[in-house]
Amino acid sequence: MANVTWKGVYPALLTPFKADDSVDFDVYKINLQAQMDAGVDGIILGGSLGEASSLSNEEKRDLLFFSKEIVPGDFPVIINIAEQTTKAAIQLAQDSETNGADGLMLLPPMRYNADSKETLEYFKAVATNTSLPIMIYNNPVDYKIMVTLDMFEAMMPYKNIQAVKESTRDVSNVTRMINRFGNRFSVLTGVDPLAMESLCMGADGWVAGLVDAFPAETVAIYRLVKAGMIDEALKIYRWFLPVLELDIHPKLVQYIKLAAQHTGIGTAHVRAPRLPLEGEELKAVTAVIEKALAARPVLPDYLNLKHKKDAAWA
Repeated sequence: MANVTWKGVYPALLTPFKADDSVDFDVYKINLQAQMDAGVDGIILGGSLGEASSLSNEEKRDLLFFSKEIVPGDFPVIINIAEQTTKAAIQLAQDSETNGADGLMLLPPMRYNADSKETLEYFKAVATNTSLPIMIYNNPVDYKIMVTLDMFEAMMPYKNIQAVKESTRDVSNVTRMINRFGNRFSVLTGVDPLAMESLCMGADGWVAGLVDAFPAETVAIYRLVKAGMIDEALKIYRWFLPVLELDIHPKLVQYIKLAAQHTGIGTAHVRAPRLPLEGEELKAVTAVIEKALAARPVLPDYLNLKHKKDAAWA
């Protein structure tokens, strides 16, 4: 089992589909290889971008098995848990552990606006029933449940709850977590258009979306920031931002799949009820992607930078 450090870039991988709605493992392999070549630090399967709500548990299992056959033994593969019941969440966590997953990303209960006590009991129940390391996904914008600092305080005794995907869209929350807990919880930014800001405030990692189309540029920003090369990172980030903003739209799956198709490492097929883009929307998103591709920057040798463990600004 790979050791999960909860540092670096973790793509929330797309699930490619064929025209007949089956999982396209050939395209998936192309994208996964592109991620590893770019230097990502792990992958997350079955997240929002992976169309978790439309995947069966069997398909998630097959993606896990397939990934494990490709990646090195020390490369973390994380499974997303987004279930409606505590029982189902525990079962998926245990099945994922049995099937070789290295960690879990855990959302609050789906389809029910649980209060703080209910949400905490859900998280604790999953943590108690698996030995896998867990990253809590804190996204009150999309999932309507805020995981507060006091709730993280209550989770401190659960040693396998180790990280947070910080998607509150409040960059100051990175500092709040560090001020309150030090390094007890790793903080990974989960909002692409706030990624560099969050990294500069000391976030440990980036759960990224547009990395699915632009893996090298994403990893370059992360590594440049961590090496203290802010100006170099900012140049790439300013170029990237119009594309990164595709990550915060309700149709982020369609948008990012389209981007991955344009960069040659994905296809635009989605699973219903999602529908393909068309008309003016398709033209507008295509224009954003094509403009970025026309000015795609030449990247520095970001894979061989020295990492500043404690940069002055972090």
